[in-house]
Formats: sequence, structure tokens, C-alpha cells
Amino acid sequence: MSPAEIAELCVAVMLACFGASWPINLYKSIKTKSTKGKSLIFLILIDAGYVVGIAGKLIDWKTSWTSILAFCVYIFNFIFVTADFVMYFINKSRESKQVE
Repeated sequence: MSPAEIAELCVAVMLACFGASWPINLYKSIKTKSTKGKSLIFLILIDAGYVVGIAGKLIDWKTSWTSILAFCVYIFNFIFVTADFVMYFINKSRESKQVE
């Protein structure tokens, strides 16, 4: 493996480790039906970071398996954070209706 492939693999593993929390976070949002402990700004910033990461991968596209793996992990993480973002608004709407 070349140094560039090792670097790409390191990025993919880092993203996978970091991204392991997103499915758990989404599950918590669905189960609790609450925005308690959620930060909309945080979710927006994380999603923006993933968009920039995806754009960077597309701009400097390489067909190595490590680069494709890193790209796929970016997409996976982006999907889960976006789903949690959507759940934020669903849960916020539920909370507003409960107050009335």
C-alpha cells in the first residue's frame, strides 16, 4: 500500500469511529421523541463539515479502494446526521403540540 492509500485508510477509519455514534444518536431521538440535549447548530455544523468532506473527495477523486471507502463513510455519516436533523424538527413539533 502506498502512503497515500494508508492516509486515505486512516481517514476512513477515523470517520467510521467518529460516525459510529450517529446511528445511536438517531435511535435516541426516535425513541425519546424529544429535542432535549440536542443542539441544532451542532447538527448543522457537523452536516456542513461532511458536505465539505464529500466535496473534497469529489474534487480530488481517486479510484483506489481506500478513497472510495472514505467517500462512502462520509456519505453514511452525512445520512445519519441529516436524519437526526429531520428528527429534531419532528420532535420539536411534537413538543410544541404538547405545550398547547
